[in-house]
Amino acid sequence: MHPMLNTAVKAARKAGSIINRASLDLDLIKVTAKGRSDFVTEVDRAAEAAIIDVLKQAYPSHAILAEESGASHPEGGNEYTWIIDPLDGTTNFIHGFPQYAVSIGLQHNGLITQGVVYDPTRNELFTATRGRGAYLNDRRIRVSRRTKLAESLIGTGFPFRKLEHLDDYVRMFKRITEATAGIRRPGAAALDLAYVACGRLDGFWEFGLSPWDMAAGSLLILESGGMISDFDGEPNYLGSGHVVCGAPRVYEQLLPMVQEVHKHPVTR
Repeated sequence: MHPMLNTAVKAARKAGSIINRASLDLDLIKVTAKGRSDFVTEVDRAAEAAIIDVLKQAYPSHAILAEESGASHPEGGNEYTWIIDPLDGTTNFIHGFPQYAVSIGLQHNGLITQGVVYDPTRNELFTATRGRGAYLNDRRIRVSRRTKLAESLIGTGFPFRKLEHLDDYVRMFKRITEATAGIRRPGAAALDLAYVACGRLDGFWEFGLSPWDMAAGSLLILESGGMISDFDGEPNYLGSGHVVCGAPRVYEQLLPMVQEVHKHPVTR
């Protein structure tokens, strides 16, 4: 395992143990609303602090972009940036709904080169190093071999922060529901991307995500043979927040369906 990936795994497991301990007594957890349907808990903050502590000890010069504490750039530390979501799926976590994960990606000169998505409730560790493949608990993973949209299971996430996209989204949802075997919306985008990478989902799309939701998961998809882009078919998903991905043949059919609605919106 690449030493930088090894450090990220150590950080993710440390955060996972904090999350698992806290999940045993959810009633004691203090919850704060950051915005509409957007919550943060002291567990998010403790997990993030633990991750940053591990990364800073190993790589003090690296920059950090984290969901709760924002960006920090040490002197000369902009070549490498760790992009962190300490607990993706906070709303699920608060409710004891066991679908959430730790996501840690390393960006080197603009490219994601290391990625870890860790599901502490199932002890599933998804890892990838650019050019070296993607793994689930040390077993090599590949995207699904499905080619027909009608047989495909597609993941998504409802736009919960910015409701101006909702009408467009519902139109996409209808079209894709009619064309596929089913849609799932588990509520933690980092895990949804990991599930595409290991073939549990054949494709996925979502509006309005943040870089930390996608950094690690996007590398898992690329390294497992999948395709991923923004709604324009370009690699700017970390910037735009809009993402479509999947097994190659599924992605090729999913992208135009998403584009058709996105390019002819009813609401803006």
